[in-house]
Amino acid sequence: MKIALIGYGKMGQEIEKIALERGHQIGLKIDISNQQDLTVENLEKCDVAIEFTIPDSATANYSLCFDAGIPVVSGTTGWLDKKEQVYRECAEKDGTFFYGSNFSVGVNLFFELNKKLAELMAPRGEYDVEMTEVHHTQKLDAPSGTAISLADDMLNILPGKDTWVNDATPAKNELNIKSEREGQVPGIHTVRYESDIDFIEITHSAKSRKGFAFGAVLAAEYCLDHKGILNMKDLLNL
Repeated sequence: MKIALIGYGKMGQEIEKIALERGHQIGLKIDISNQQDLTVENLEKCDVAIEFTIPDSATANYSLCFDAGIPVVSGTTGWLDKKEQVYRECAEKDGTFFYGSNFSVGVNLFFELNKKLAELMAPRGEYDVEMTEVHHTQKLDAPSGTAISLADDMLNILPGKDTWVNDATPAKNELNIKSEREGQVPGIHTVRYESDIDFIEITHSAKSRKGFAFGAVLAAEYCLDHKGILNMKDLLNL
């Protein structure tokens, strides 16, 4: 297939390597130096778009892909306040939109492990829970999209927790997400339950961006045979 890469930073370059290794072509590459080339006409020459940019431009990029009639796979985080608008536009234009807060296969298995642990801990009122996420200093949003996904799953399960806060002293009903930015860390997420006598924690640590890029290419391949609003649960049959 011919892929449009919208966003050609470190993730975009890693995606390009894996896409080429899997026999695909890159039909369009968009970065800050050639944003004028991101047009419906150019997108129509591609089979699918993979979008990793910034929250301020993401939703406009999705619209262009819908107008071009090609599926769009996006790993941009920080735009979810406009989720209903994007989903509605996708449906109105009969488009395909695959969003992942994290495309790593391992992280998506970690999501399921996190939910299972929350179910086990739900009746254990002696434990309180918090989360820590660590990323590279270039990451613009905090907490990470992955951390928000983990937190939302926990809030749906744990009694007495109904919202999350970021880097704050939490009230009893709040789940605190600590965000740390250091070096070139691709991503570490830790969920910790602690009581007066012990603690239980689970951690996912990415070794590189390769896992995220590989998952994004798998998602693009999946979009060729599937339509509508899609995610990693669909792809991995979770």
